[in-house]
Amino acid sequence: MIIVKELQKNFGKIDAVKNLSFRAEDGKITGIVGHNGAGKTTTFRCLAGVLQPDGGQILVDDWDVRTARIEVQRRIGVLPDAKGLYPRLTAREHIRYFARLYGLDDEEIEMREQILIERLDMHGFADRRAKGFSRGQRLKVALAQALVHNPKNVIFDEPTNGLDVTGVKAVHDLILELRDLGNCIVISSHIISEISKLCDHIVIVAEGCDIMSGSAAKLKRESGHSSLESLFLEVTAFPQRDALKVVK
Repeated sequence: MIIVKELQKNFGKIDAVKNLSFRAEDGKITGIVGHNGAGKTTTFRCLAGVLQPDGGQILVDDWDVRTARIEVQRRIGVLPDAKGLYPRLTAREHIRYFARLYGLDDEEIEMREQILIERLDMHGFADRRAKGFSRGQRLKVALAQALVHNPKNVIFDEPTNGLDVTGVKAVHDLILELRDLGNCIVISSHIISEISKLCDHIVIVAEGCDIMSGSAAKLKRESGHSSLESLFLEVTAFPQRDALKVVK
């Protein structure tokens, strides 16, 4: 379980995240949706312990990221928006490298490597160097890195960005599979249809604040909108957004 309470993160005079709160439960997919620049990626970097929050609290399975960063990082897997790879390493070497960073022993590494190569259908390029990989191949390697230590909590930042229809379906199927295994899943996207299709709980974010939250059905019912797209466009453009906040 992931709990974010009144998170704040500033970069000089820029308030990237102002006052963001949400709760992501085990066995559910929580979607964070907002325009580019709404604070989604910054929030995820704070959650992963890469950035230090300037205010608020982040708990992962009751561990505070401020005081127990290493323990939190053991419990999460992160698929970043920028899926950088080492061009001289093969896909298999990427998996092994990250497995060792997470402290897995040789037996565990071999088991997880086999499982992930099979699960992500990486046999055709497992022993090729990453330089020249297609976008879909790069994504699969990044997914393997995020899942190599079998984390209970998994964070996907714009997981289908730039993929074709086949790639999008494969990622969606994996996310749903992880949810059904009882994992806590958090995804961010600016694609409303993707969030609506996948997520059990949705948090609409604008200018670093959570504006509305709830299931897709609840958000539409309580706002009177027939679609999440029209609701999103209205609330993210409205100047007095706090008045629109839906309490779960």
